[in-house]
Amino acid sequence: MQQARQALADRLRDLRVRAGLSATGLARAAGWHQTKVSKLEHTITSPSVEDIRVWCRLCGAQDEAEDLIAVARTVSSAYVEWKRRQRTGLRQVQESYLPLWERITRFRVYEPGLLPGLFQVPAYAEAVLRSVISFNRIPDDLVEAVEARMERRKVLDDLGRTFAVVIEEQALVTRYGGAATMATQLGHLLTVMARPNISLSIVPATAPREGMWPLNGFWIYDSERVITELLTAEVTITQPSEIAVYERAFAALTAAAVHGADARALIQSALRSLH
Repeated sequence: MQQARQALADRLRDLRVRAGLSATGLARAAGWHQTKVSKLEHTITSPSVEDIRVWCRLCGAQDEAEDLIAVARTVSSAYVEWKRRQRTGLRQVQESYLPLWERITRFRVYEPGLLPGLFQVPAYAEAVLRSVISFNRIPDDLVEAVEARMERRKVLDDLGRTFAVVIEEQALVTRYGGAATMATQLGHLLTVMARPNISLSIVPATAPREGMWPLNGFWIYDSERVITELLTAEVTITQPSEIAVYERAFAALTAAAVHGADARALIQSALRSLH
């Protein structure tokens, strides 16, 4: 995170230099203490939203203010370690997304190796979450966590929300639970993809990958933020320029995928392979 803080400080310094202002000159014009600019540029202190607006205005770069504010917010809250998020178990993690989901109307989801939680049946979700609890050595609240994940699925019932989901074919054959669990899960996937507010696309294993390689899973919420998961942390991206990159990636993955009858055929093939 120190690198991210320094990158923000460097951008602010570049604006000041391009504007031909000295550190003391900018501080004087802003009505700040003479050492404040130096402290901000050397990451001794972090800029507030108002600091950034004043800095950009005095440097003639008002058009960069919103992007820099988003960067600053990302730096302060973007990287949250799982050991912190999961310290009391997984139920509260599942429930923590609800306020965000309730205000979002457009979901774009990419998952390379497992089916999204929104589409999971209880037995599949249980197998997924059990592996998380075991690997991360966190309090075992599996039953409550699965119930919370199932409760979240109600967001699909609101036809005012749209869900564009792209998965890799690998997600259809990666087994969580036994064959019976996978059969139930894939059958549910065939059902849920018929909903009018859901678009499910699948990138075939044999699809040419010139446009976009497989990535870590990520969720785009409207165009407000992107959330992606690392092994050790959850990363939230709010900087507009970075969100735009994820939107381009999602479009490229969608273009490489099959839809409708062709997607159903891949699911049915995965079902047959279970027998």
